[in-house]
Amino acid sequence: MNVLMTGVGGQGIILASDILSEVVMRAGFDVKKSEIHGMAQRGGSVMSHVRFAGEVASPLIPYGCCDILVSFEELEAARYPPYMNGGTTVIVNRFRLAPPSVIAGKEPYPDVVPILKGCSGNVYLADGTAVAQALGERRALNLVLMGVLSKFIEIPETLWAEVIADMVPERIREVNLEAFKRGRTIDLVRT
Repeated sequence: MNVLMTGVGGQGIILASDILSEVVMRAGFDVKKSEIHGMAQRGGSVMSHVRFAGEVASPLIPYGCCDILVSFEELEAARYPPYMNGGTTVIVNRFRLAPPSVIAGKEPYPDVVPILKGCSGNVYLADGTAVAQALGERRALNLVLMGVLSKFIEIPETLWAEVIADMVPERIREVNLEAFKRGRTIDLVRT
């Protein structure tokens, strides 16, 4: 299975991909991971590839082979159509970080749904940011989205919770476990 996670710096994508990698490894799969986070500290693009199977040779997802794309920010999802195919499951967090051209008023923020639907028939929208904010911890967005993702990967919820408890610092463990649980129950909008 090939999972691509995208977003912007500060959204917790690297920790999320570390958690996914550990979960699938403990479930008995071979796993490879690769990440790109150039200007991530300044709100730049972040991308993480996670691949798992009985045996995985390369950490990079080939074009057209993404099984699940999880985007923490709307516009970031629209950067990766070459990785998608008609069966790719696309999970998009309803959060918009306006690029400079939108901030300057030169362009409107684009509607990414038609772009994504042109690549896949399985596009889901989730308001993970609202769930994290309702918990009083917007930085728990990554665990909300891991909860959403876990519904599409057949690994027991107990294993996910075990890994989260092991990987998240004790001072924020409970809120992150709750974020994961709420992500598993979040209402997805299929477009």
